[in-house]
Amino acid sequence: MASKNAGADSGAGHKLVIVESPAKARTIAGYLGRGYVVESSIGHIRDLPQSASDIPARIKGEPWARLGVDVDHGFEPVYVVSSDKKSHITKLKKLLKDASELYLATDEDREGEAIAWHLLDELKPKVPVKRMVFHEITPQAINAAVENPRDIDDNLVEAQEARRILDRLYGYEVSPVLWKKVMSGLSAGRVQSVATRLIVARERERMAFRAASYWDLEGTFDAGAKHDDRMFPAKLHSVDGSRVARGSDFTAQGELKPGSSVVHLDRPRAEALASGLAESTFEIRSVESKPYRRAPYAPFRTTTLQQEASRKLGYGASRTMSVAQRLYENGFITYMRTDSITLSESAIGAAREQVRELFGSEYLPDKPRTYQSKVKNAQEAHEAIRPAGEHFRTPAETGLSGDEFRLYELIWMRTVASQMKDAQGHTVSIRLGGAASTGEDCVFAASGRVITFHGFLKAYVEGSDDENAESDDRETRLPAVSEGDAVNAASVKASGHETKPPARYTEATLIRELEEREIGRPSTYASIIGTILNRGYVYKKGTALVPAWLAFSVIRLLEEHFARLVSYEFTATMEDVLDEIAAGRRERVAVLADFYFGDGNGDVEGLKQLVTELGDIDARELATFPVGDGIDLRVGRYGPYVEDTEGKRGNVPDDLPPDELTLEKAQELLANPAGAENELGPDPETGTMIVAKNGRFGPYVTEVLPEDAPKSRKPRTSSLFKSMSLDTITLEDALRLLTLPRVVGNDPESGDEITAQNGRYGPYLKKGTDSRSIDDEEKLLTITLEEAMAIYAQPKARGRAAASPGREIGEDPATGAKITVKSGRFGPYVTDGEYNATLRQGDDEATISLERAAELLAEKRAKGPAPKKRGAKKTAKKTAKKTAKKATVKKSATKKAAAKKSS
Repeated sequence: MASKNAGADSGAGHKLVIVESPAKARTIAGYLGRGYVVESSIGHIRDLPQSASDIPARIKGEPWARLGVDVDHGFEPVYVVSSDKKSHITKLKKLLKDASELYLATDEDREGEAIAWHLLDELKPKVPVKRMVFHEITPQAINAAVENPRDIDDNLVEAQEARRILDRLYGYEVSPVLWKKVMSGLSAGRVQSVATRLIVARERERMAFRAASYWDLEGTFDAGAKHDDRMFPAKLHSVDGSRVARGSDFTAQGELKPGSSVVHLDRPRAEALASGLAESTFEIRSVESKPYRRAPYAPFRTTTLQQEASRKLGYGASRTMSVAQRLYENGFITYMRTDSITLSESAIGAAREQVRELFGSEYLPDKPRTYQSKVKNAQEAHEAIRPAGEHFRTPAETGLSGDEFRLYELIWMRTVASQMKDAQGHTVSIRLGGAASTGEDCVFAASGRVITFHGFLKAYVEGSDDENAESDDRETRLPAVSEGDAVNAASVKASGHETKPPARYTEATLIRELEEREIGRPSTYASIIGTILNRGYVYKKGTALVPAWLAFSVIRLLEEHFARLVSYEFTATMEDVLDEIAAGRRERVAVLADFYFGDGNGDVEGLKQLVTELGDIDARELATFPVGDGIDLRVGRYGPYVEDTEGKRGNVPDDLPPDELTLEKAQELLANPAGAENELGPDPETGTMIVAKNGRFGPYVTEVLPEDAPKSRKPRTSSLFKSMSLDTITLEDALRLLTLPRVVGNDPESGDEITAQNGRYGPYLKKGTDSRSIDDEEKLLTITLEEAMAIYAQPKARGRAAASPGREIGEDPATGAKITVKSGRFGPYVTDGEYNATLRQGDDEATISLERAAELLAEKRAKGPAPKKRGAKKTAKKTAKKTAKKATVKKSATKKAAAKKSS
C-alpha cells in the first residue's frame, strides 16, 4: 500500500513519489505536505533474464540469447520484469494514472540512477517527471529535493549498465568452464573471483611460510626513589654496537634477509647474556624527547565504517550495511554508500556545537576542520556518513536500541571527534647500557608516551586490526632521567620468539586491501564477501577468512587460463573505465567491445576468444595439490581428500585450513581414513561381503555388490547406532542393522504398513505420512506391532516428532527477540522466530556465539522475506498463463531521448 500523507488527497492531481524501499517511503511520506503519495519500487523492477525460462520467445533462437545481451548489435541488453514485480508495476501504473507529476526519488548513486531510469522506461509516464535526490532523510533535505529537482543523469545510468553487462558476460562465459573442469554449480564473478584470489594467495603464503626462532632480553630497571615512575621496562637493542635481530629481519623462509648486519641470538647465547648482566651496573646513554601530536580521524565513509564496526562491534560487512540502511531510511544518518569524507557546512556546525556542549570550548579548534578524500575518483555519494540533520541527536536522544543504537553511537562519536582539537603530548626514547661479565657491551631501549591534552581522544579512539598494536590513547610513562644517570637492573631475562605467518584476511582487512588496490566499489564489498562465503569458496574460522580447497582449484584455473581477468591491475583499471563512462568521457559500447572481442589490434584477447580457444585443460591436474612424500591433496566431487601412490585415500575434514594440512597430518588421515573398508564377513544368506566404513556423515555398514549385479540393485546401507563403534562392531551387529528399515507390521484398522527407521534426527516409526519418534535406537530392532500401535495412539506433538526445541543463546541486539540454535532438515540453523539463518562452514552448532548468530540473522533479514510458495489452486489457469508473453523490453537505442522526459 502506498504511503500517503494523512492530509493528502487520494483523487486526481496527487504527486507520486517513488523510492526504493517501503521503510524509506514511510519516512518520507511523513515529511511531505498535502497532495503527495509515496510508494516504493521494492528495489530493481527489472533485470537481465535470470534463467532460460525468463528468455523471451522472440530471441530464443539468437546465439546470444542465454546472455540476455545482444553482443552483435551494440551490446543492447534485454530487460525482463521479474514475475514477482509484475503486479507491483501494475500498481505503480495505476497510481501514476491519477497523478499530476512523478518524482523519481531513488538513491543518487549509479544503482539508484539506474532504478530511476528503469521506472521511467517501464512506466512511460504522460505527466511531468522530476528526478529528486537527497543524501539524508530529514524534513529540510526532502523539501529541498522537491524544490530543486534535476534530470536523470544518463552517464550514471550508462556506467551502471556497463557494469551490469560486464558482470553478466564474465559470469555467463567463465562459469560454464568451471562447471566442466572443476565442479558443477560453481560461479565466477568479475570482482568476487579477484577477492577470492587474494584470500587464496594469502593462504599460499602461509603454507610456504617457515618460522624463524630468535631471542632477546627483557629487563626491568630501577631509576631510584627520587623518581615517581622509578620502575620501567626495556628491551635489548644492540650487542657491541650491532642491533639485535627482530621479527622483521627474517624472510618468509625463516632466514635472515640478505645483507642484514644484525646479531641473531639463540637461546644459549641469550641466556648467557642474561646471566652475565645479573650483577652489571647500567647508565643512561641517551634521552630523546619529541612533541607528540595526533589529528582526529576523518568522518566515516563506507569502507572505514565497515572496518570499524568489525573491530569494535564484531559486525560483518553485511550486518553493518543492513543496520546502516535502516538508520538511513528512518532518518538517523546520511546515505551510507559513499566514498566521501566531506562534511557539509551545517554538519560541521552541528558537530562543533556538540563539542562545545559536551566537552567544552577548550576542545574546539578555532577553525572548522575540513577533510578531502584520498580515494581515487571519489564520487556519487555526496557527503561522509554522519548523523542526519542540522542538529545532531545524541545516542540517548534517538530512542534506538540494539544494533541500531551501537552503530549510530559509533557514527556519532566519530563525526563529533572529527571536529575536535588534536591530541598532544610528548614521546621519550631512552637508551641505557652496561657491560656483561663476559665483556659484551649491551644497550637496552625503552620508549614512552605521555598525553598532556587528549583532544579528540576524549570522544573517540580508532580500533586496530593488529591485536598487538597500541591504541592511540595508550600512555607509557618513563622516569625523568638524564644522560649519565645510573640505574639498576631489577631483573633481566632471556625471551624467545618465533616469526609468524602473514595473518589471514578478516572482513575488515579484506575490505581495506580491496580499497587500497582500487578493486571494485566500496558499496559492493559487503555483497562480494557474502557471495564468496555463500558459494563455499571461503569460510570463517573465528573472524578469519579461510579459503576452501575448492577455491584453490578455481583460482588455479583462472590464473592459468584467464590471467588477465583475475589480474588485480586489470580489475582496478576497469573501475577507472567505469568512472570514465560515469563522467561522460568514455562510450559504453566501445568499452564492452574491447572487453568481449578484444582491442581489434590483436594485442589484447577478448573474453570470447579466451573462452572459445581454451585448448585442453586437465581437470585432474587442476584439482591436485602435492603435499609431499608421494601424497597429494585432491578436490573431489564430495570434498577434498588425500591420496598416496598406492591409491589409498583419506577424506580431509571440511574445517581443516589448508595451511594445517602438513605431511604429518596427511599421513594421519591416511592411517585412519574416512571411506576405508573394514571387512566383517560374508552375509550367510546372500554371500555378499559386509563392510564397515567411516563416511563423511559418520560410520556405517554396507554390502559390496558383485560386479555383475543389475544397476537397479542398490546396496543395503545403515548407520551405526550411537552406542556402536567401527572398532567393535561385529558381523552379527551389521546384519541386524541392515534389516533396517524394518517392517513392524500393518495397522489393524487402516492396513497401512508400519516401519521402524533410523533417520538423521533419530529413530522413528513411519505409517504412510505419519511419523512418530522412538526414544531408543535399540528399539528399532525389537519394537513390536502392539508397542508401535500404543505410540500411534498417543496425540501427535506439533511439528516434526524428532525435532528438538533447540538451545536458546540470548536476545538479538537488533530486535530483542530470543535467538535459538536448532537442528533442521538441512542442517543446524539459528532463528529469532521470524527469520531462519543456516549455519555456514566453520560455524559450530555447539559453540556459536550470540554475536555470530545475530550477524547471520541480520544478513538474512537484509535479504527480505523469502517469496511465498504458491498453492496448487487454479492449476488450469496457471498452466494457461505459462504461454503468456513475459514483460520484456530490449533497451532502446534512444535511451537518452527517453530519459529527457524527466525534465
